[in-house]
Amino acid sequence: MTTAKRKRMPRAERERQMIEIAEQVFGERGYAMASMDEIAELVGVSKPMLYEYFNSKEGLLLACIRQSRAALQEATEQSIVGADSAQEALRRGLLAFFVFIRERRQAWSLLRHEMALIGTPAADEIEETRRQQTDLITALMSGYFDSEDTLRAEASAEFVVGACERLAIWCERFPEVTPEKATEYAMDLLWAGLSQRAI
Repeated sequence: MTTAKRKRMPRAERERQMIEIAEQVFGERGYAMASMDEIAELVGVSKPMLYEYFNSKEGLLLACIRQSRAALQEATEQSIVGADSAQEALRRGLLAFFVFIRERRQAWSLLRHEMALIGTPAADEIEETRRQQTDLITALMSGYFDSEDTLRAEASAEFVVGACERLAIWCERFPEVTPEKATEYAMDLLWAGLSQRAI
């Protein structure tokens, strides 16, 4: 009688699985209370294998943040494709952001918990996520607004990102506020000022 060998999972697929489980655990417990033993058990691998892939618990956290950043970038960039006005592009981008944090609650929770860790690699990665979003908005504004006023475009983008981040945190207290409603609230305030600069 022969015993069938268990099919080995490709490394990239295994890595995605590890990050997905780790994101859930970090999001629920916070980085400090999360255990590599628990993550390994939930994934179905040994703890040494986790370290083989990510070198450390912090390395695993950084991988989670980077994956979330890539997913957020894809969602927001795709959302504005085909927009025929600055107002529509902004509305689509904001809605994509609020939908993302509603559908990816664990990823958002992870980012929320690690925002306070100033001076750490995790905080640097989160700041890079903010920079990613401000760069996208700055590029968007440059296409619809006075392209010579680059400082105003960058300042406006920083304001949009900061305001939406705080609104997203506020929305956690009011789950009845849908992504559509949050977008409406944001547009009511943001577009009133930005529209004055539209071409």
